[in-house]
Amino acid sequence: MLPAPIAAIVDAIASAGGTIAELSADTRGLVWLGGSVGELAAVLAENPAIGWVQLPLAGVENVAELFAAQADARLPVWTSAKGAYAEPVAEHAVALTLSLLRQVPSKARSHEWASPREGISLYGRNVTIVGAGGIAIEIMRLMAPFEVVITVVRREALDLAGAARTVTVSGLRDVLPQADVVILAAAATEETSGLLGARELALMKPSAVLVNVARGSLVDQDALVASLRSGHLWGVGLDVTSPEPLEAGHPLWSAPRCVITSHSADTDEMVEPLLARRVSANVAAFLGDGRFVGRVDPAVGY
Repeated sequence: MLPAPIAAIVDAIASAGGTIAELSADTRGLVWLGGSVGELAAVLAENPAIGWVQLPLAGVENVAELFAAQADARLPVWTSAKGAYAEPVAEHAVALTLSLLRQVPSKARSHEWASPREGISLYGRNVTIVGAGGIAIEIMRLMAPFEVVITVVRREALDLAGAARTVTVSGLRDVLPQADVVILAAAATEETSGLLGARELALMKPSAVLVNVARGSLVDQDALVASLRSGHLWGVGLDVTSPEPLEAGHPLWSAPRCVITSHSADTDEMVEPLLARRVSANVAAFLGDGRFVGRVDPAVGY
């Protein structure tokens, strides 16, 4: 476990039958809890017997360069935390959606009685979710009581339980005009970079809400600022930006109807027990039947 042990992860490894030891020629599995890509690459180069690497985050774009170098290698097996943090992130996405529809942020900052009364109910609305992983599935579960009609945008137009329909990324522009809420919950890849630009934002309803709990790279932030300043969109909730942290004075901080929550959808307190559970499952898989959870394909980058 590098760069330093965490008690909950140590316990998780032991509970699954694993043994923590100093890095050596006998090391077969690595739980990587942080550090630079260069440091991780050096560890793997110096210890070619490592057959499995657990990464701590759901998004793995920060190791894309290393993945490219490893794309044709049979080992190591890579696993991430994708799906492990679905509950807190989905909860945050729904919280942002409801607060924006009800204009809670602007009302909370107001120093006088607001008139006229404004707000939009989530009940029965058309919700488009970009992404079909664990976060998207949990968002759909949490939104089910609101009887929303959900469209999922994913790489392949395969049916997904809870969604009224699924479309491929190429069909995104076709579904945006009908969406009351758009939630981004997809992996950061070359395909999703700049997915929502000026053209896509213009296709959305002026009364639509946009929530991003994925990665900042999915949105053209300059186009988003321009859209908000023009009066377009009811509200925007960003838990992620590009870069992070977003520098003080960036136009997004002062953009109207925009709330930034500084990547707090999954805090350390929330994440640690969930990561421990994922590590335990994958130690058991490594020592047993090989049924890894959150396996990453280096060739596609997630």
